[in-house]
Amino acid sequence: MTAPTGNGISRRGVIGTAAAVAAAGWTAGSGTAWAAPRSPEGAEDVYERMARAAALRWRRLPGDWKDGPFLGNGLLGVQVYRGATANSLKVMVSHSQVQDQRPQWRAPYGFSRLPIGHFDLTLAGEVTGVDWTLDLWDAELRGTVTTTRGSVRFSMLVHNARTALLISTRPSAGEETAAWSFTWLPAISPREKDKPADYTGNPDPRTGSAGATHYVEQPLIAGGGWTTAWRERRVGSGRLLAAHIVYGFPEDLSRTTQRAVTEVGRTLSADPDDLVRVHRAWWHRFYRRSLVSVPDKRIQDFYWIQLYKAACATRAGGPSMSEWGPWYPETGGSWSAVWWNLNVQIATWLIQGSDHPELDSVTSTFKSFEKYLPQSVPPEYQDGATYALAHPSDWMLRPGAKTVGIPGTSTKTDNNGNLIWAMHNVWLSYRHSMDVSIVRDVLYPILVKAVNFYDHFLYEGSDGKLHLPLTRSPEWADATDCTYDLSLIRWGCATLLDCLRILRTDHPRAGRWRETLQRLVEYPRDETGINIGAGKPLTESHRHFSHMLWLFPLHELNWDRPSDRDTIRTTFDHWVKDRSLWAGYSYAAASSMASLTERPEDALDFLTYFTDGNVIKNAWMTPNTMYVEGGNLAVESPLTAAQSVLDMVVQSHGGVVRVLPSVSRRWPDVSVQALRTQGAFLVDADRSDGRTRWVRVHSEVGAPLVLDHGIDGAIDVRDERGRRLRHRETGPGRIEIPLGRDETAVVLPRGTDPDLRARDVPAVGDAKPWGLPD
Repeated sequence: MTAPTGNGISRRGVIGTAAAVAAAGWTAGSGTAWAAPRSPEGAEDVYERMARAAALRWRRLPGDWKDGPFLGNGLLGVQVYRGATANSLKVMVSHSQVQDQRPQWRAPYGFSRLPIGHFDLTLAGEVTGVDWTLDLWDAELRGTVTTTRGSVRFSMLVHNARTALLISTRPSAGEETAAWSFTWLPAISPREKDKPADYTGNPDPRTGSAGATHYVEQPLIAGGGWTTAWRERRVGSGRLLAAHIVYGFPEDLSRTTQRAVTEVGRTLSADPDDLVRVHRAWWHRFYRRSLVSVPDKRIQDFYWIQLYKAACATRAGGPSMSEWGPWYPETGGSWSAVWWNLNVQIATWLIQGSDHPELDSVTSTFKSFEKYLPQSVPPEYQDGATYALAHPSDWMLRPGAKTVGIPGTSTKTDNNGNLIWAMHNVWLSYRHSMDVSIVRDVLYPILVKAVNFYDHFLYEGSDGKLHLPLTRSPEWADATDCTYDLSLIRWGCATLLDCLRILRTDHPRAGRWRETLQRLVEYPRDETGINIGAGKPLTESHRHFSHMLWLFPLHELNWDRPSDRDTIRTTFDHWVKDRSLWAGYSYAAASSMASLTERPEDALDFLTYFTDGNVIKNAWMTPNTMYVEGGNLAVESPLTAAQSVLDMVVQSHGGVVRVLPSVSRRWPDVSVQALRTQGAFLVDADRSDGRTRWVRVHSEVGAPLVLDHGIDGAIDVRDERGRRLRHRETGPGRIEIPLGRDETAVVLPRGTDPDLRARDVPAVGDAKPWGLPD
């Protein structure tokens, strides 16, 4: 590697113009592009058709992250939009591991996500038009940029396995001088709120080159840093840009640079067709894991885009999902870390029902970084038996100079329940897979210490009940006997007792968990339903549903129980009455809650109000399905709205698998395939003309199956070979089927023999593509 050519004196490292930079063995005209996507005649299936139909399209030049295309692989993120001049395009690059390393400050500064920079395509003429397609099926952006001098055709992807940005371009006559450059951004936290007085940014980077590969080497004050390296190969009129970002801490930055340069060389030494074949194969397998088709094609496309977005944003074994996913907002970047008081939890729900455990970064994060949880506990309670989780943290659960505070004192925060709520996501991972190792290795050991945090503060009141001192219901009010905390304590203790049964073990504190369940004070309530806390009714709009976790997602109170219905109905109706301060995720949660309470029309209304892009106070969903709140980028609200779709078509809380339980009468047809439920069941079903035609359930582990099938009239229950299966009716439309491991049941209206294949159901109404298609 050659010595750097500069020392941070220029923010632009321009790629050389000339001659081909070709690896040995490349022939002229090769190595700068890859084959266009093509399915063999007749090979395109319903999964491919639906994913391709959901493609985002641009006929207008996007202005920034709010309306531009986005790509990613859980680490490297890319956004494409208007450049700084009329003759340029910007490709913003970012990486979910790139952060600061200064724990003397809170995570938004001390462990802040940091900007990297952008590649700029400078054109000969001014941009006059674009024709772009973000093809979900191939996870690839393709199209043409037209200028006053000509045009440039391009294909772009973030390689799934190599974490490389690849951009193939082919300029027309008049645009032969189109050239890429890279502009680095200062490595400073973009957050301004509560900025430490002694905060300073990191030093400027060093620019350099190693042979034909250019790089920008960004040091951190704390040591280590990252390197952005790139090279463009030119052969004839074809060009291929490859770029890598490598982050290292605390290793020497020169080694990081060497790795980045080496990675660029490896990528460009490979046949582009081979690289792209591997990339596409992963995404094609991804989309074939499950299917949801509904007649509102705008909603259907939205759902498939959220699957794409989730796979761009996070992966099992990778960083937990920050507010931005892997992307970096050039503006609107207040949430520069990982928020655990709602955001991570709700953003990752959809990976369960859609059958994508390969995206479960929550479980893998806690398995890998449990050792940092004591850092969130106030020093007085760091006894080796207590865990907590402050927000925000970095992707390794480190909070920096922040703890959850002490209930009943001026240090209390809205963080107390974060860790138990996160453990509920881990519990869902167990329940949907029935993988006992999740309980043994992650959930149980952490939940024991998370529940123990609250046990430091529970006290016996004059009524003989266990009470909590002053805590905070996130984003609304302080209260004693705060419903948010009480609901998490109840769920935590009950789940620990379940863990003992699952693991066939005991624990010295099991008696205390049982006692807590028996003696914990009831939720404060009045004529408006369950309150925020003692003496603290909900008196104004509340965007966070923190006082309703007992309904969703914890399902402690259950609509199946008639005795719970009045409480659920009254509390829910009171919450939704005033929506003036709601956020996008409030509508998504309200939709899911309406689905739980047999209100399918309300569920669809809440969902469509949000996905239609209505401005909600200072928040809205953007044309590319990103989300703006207070001008800031966030990803959780659209992702949890995809869970709202899943709650309409399959539910599995309370030991019952419910099929098509909350489908609006405006959706006469629905088709689902391989949706995963608690108990490790995979559910297929079809609705036509407003009636459920058939249901198929496959059991992976042989867990007890109680099925709400939703089929009117007499039914047949058969295996996949048509043989009758034993079953027992336990209520209207509800049966028990003793399915063993790897067995399947098909439930049909008696005497019918329908086609059991997945389908893309007929559309109701028109639906324009997402993006800027006009």
